[in-house]
Amino acid sequence: MDKANIVIEVVYALADKQKLLSLSVPVGTTVREAALRSGLDAHFPGLDLHTAPLGIFGKAVAKPDERVLEEGERVEIYRPLIADPKEVRKQRAARAAQAKADE
Repeated sequence: MDKANIVIEVVYALADKQKLLSLSVPVGTTVREAALRSGLDAHFPGLDLHTAPLGIFGKAVAKPDERVLEEGERVEIYRPLIADPKEVRKQRAARAAQAKADE
């Protein structure tokens, strides 16, 4: 392997479609740069790699424009949340309580 490059993966998924790419990128490449280099926005209309939340192996990266990648890491491109998870849990609990009360 070339000492000036590292191999990483970039992944993005929807409910019905996913794509995982293996890329060779220069040492010093940031999380955001890797996402942009992946070109996954060409496969997923509406995906904005300039603003999408990013993570590595399931952990969100707070500063993807600064975090430098290491050999073998997997960059994950996250979809924006359409519902607040706390609110969804609250609604589910309320429905369960109502169903129990109706019994």
